[in-house]
Amino acid sequence: MRSKEFPTAPLERIAKRASKKRISKGAVRMIRSYILDDAHERAREIAELCRHAGRKTVLKEDVEFVTKRQLPI
Repeated sequence: MRSKEFPTAPLERIAKRASKKRISKGAVRMIRSYILDDAHERAREIAELCRHAGRKTVLKEDVEFVTKRQLPI
């Protein structure tokens, strides 16, 4: 995936608000990489769930199910 498809500026703002500290460009790039990897994995699981259900359309409920299933306890 091209890095320009998901900009780092919004992530940098979120990280600064959350920590009230400076954050390096490398750290922001690592956060972006983690988020994209996680999103890709969840999208794969959602698509697999739809195939299992015999559907071609992803529903809101599919996303909620996969997201809730992956939340830490």
